[in-house]
Amino acid sequence: MRRPGPAREPPATRRPLPPGPVAGAVRRFNPIPRRYARDYLETAPSLVWLVAGSLAIGVIGLRWYVDRGLAGVSTFAWPLFADSPAATTLAALAFATLLPALGRPIEEAPFTRAMAYLHTLAFVWLIETALWTTVALNIGFGVYFPDPFAYFGVIGSHLAFIGAAYLLPHAARTTRGALAFALGGALANDFVDYGLGLHPPLRYDPGLGLAAVSVVTSLVAVGLAALAFDRMGAATGS
Repeated sequence: MRRPGPAREPPATRRPLPPGPVAGAVRRFNPIPRRYARDYLETAPSLVWLVAGSLAIGVIGLRWYVDRGLAGVSTFAWPLFADSPAATTLAALAFATLLPALGRPIEEAPFTRAMAYLHTLAFVWLIETALWTTVALNIGFGVYFPDPFAYFGVIGSHLAFIGAAYLLPHAARTTRGALAFALGGALANDFVDYGLGLHPPLRYDPGLGLAAVSVVTSLVAVGLAALAFDRMGAATGS
């Protein structure tokens, strides 16, 4: 007769590990911590404020262009001539796509390929406009400084575009097609600005120097988008 051995303890129940990084995943660059992005994108008052505020800034910017030759530009060319209102309008549309996800974590915000194109384009336009404005006003430093509005006010308000832009990658994705589309749009905008003479009004002749800077800021903006956004294909398997 076999002697009964010691009773076996039931195997310990293992707690499921939190999902770790995907193998080969690229660490994204975003200066805005996720906890702050949640404050803006997961609460109704803040998100509605972002949508309404972006639209209001766009209207104010468009009004500024009215006194500076907007009437003489074809309506179809307004988004390429009035860079800042175009950027904030794109931002308002991008933030508005997140309204249906209110009440859920931003990681669960739905996204589609069309939204990836919109969010990427909004990010690039906001970043490029902020960089271009800062550089352009400092190239013409002598004719802008120390005007409290034309120098400090314009640069300060446009640098705020960067903060708005970096909120988007917390709840959005991009694709290679969206990045290529944004790059093509930004370079086309540069051509219209300097090849066709529809650059934003300045107090000095921009010349080839500012045209070259504009191409650089477009490339930098798309590069930053590539570093900031996760890829849609990686999340969906498509």
